Amino acid sequence: MRKTISIAASAVAVVLVAGYVAQAGTDHGRAATLIHVVERATTDLVIDTGPTGDSSGDLLTFANDLYDETNTDKIGRDQGSCIRINTTEGSWECTWINFLKGGAITVEGPFYDTHDSVMAITGGRGKYKDARGSMELKVLSDGSGYDFIFHLVI
Repeated sequence: MRKTISIAASAVAVVLVAGYVAQAGTDHGRAATLIHVVERATTDLVIDTGPTGDSSGDLLTFANDLYDETNTDKIGRDQGSCIRINTTEGSWECTWINFLKGGAITVEGPFYDTHDSVMAITGGRGKYKDARGSMELKVLSDGSGYDFIFHLVI
């Protein structure tokens, strides 16, 4: 019985690896795209859900405008939420959608109070419907918002 389970598990592993290799191979010929926008953080709201003050489980909600990489022309908007995970490390776990001309890009991942992060692109719609990749999140030097740098494979 143990030998049968081991053989079956090995067969499943081979199928999973083969599927992954086949999936990875589909990126060949797909265009790599870089999109750089600036979010002006004007609506961020922290909702205190537990003990008074900053604590695990607090919520951060937002719906902000997005501007071109020079932070001049409005080109879209975003909306999303984050859950406070660790107050000592200043970490949040976030999910949001970025609405841009022709579609939208959804991201998920960590946001930190004191340093930059990288988030996963988890989906999209419109011209971004098959998007994959990552988004760099960088704090603007004046603290007024964030650079979002999308590294897309479409």
